[in-house]
Amino acid sequence: QVQLVESGGGLVQAGGSLRLSCTASGRTSSLYAMAWFRQAPGKEREFVAGIDWNGQNTNYWDSMKARFTISRDKAKNTKNLQMNNLKPEGPGVYYCAGSTAGVIVVNPPRYGYWGQGTQVTVSS
Repeated sequence: QVQLVESGGGLVQAGGSLRLSCTASGRTSSLYAMAWFRQAPGKEREFVAGIDWNGQNTNYWDSMKARFTISRDKAKNTKNLQMNNLKPEGPGVYYCAGSTAGVIVVNPPRYGYWGQGTQVTVSS
């Protein structure tokens, strides 16, 4: 089993920045990739960015590519999401997810491991 724990959410003004972190523990050797998803109230989870375990490959949703950066901290089994120039989208929960698939996929059902989520609210 793999456990994922997110941190770093909060309230920020539009145009500001936040850094989210996701730390993996347990059988991390089974993971191929980790990703971040965002879920607004009443909506489905949407792919934000993903990175393979070694940090060699990344994938971003087009609308986030210029503002977000996903990276890894190998020593800490942690993946980070740096979010800059945040837009006033209202509240949302960011989830960290882990996948054993051989590619960085954007579909939530392809991820077998999920964190509890961290709330991010961007005010106007």
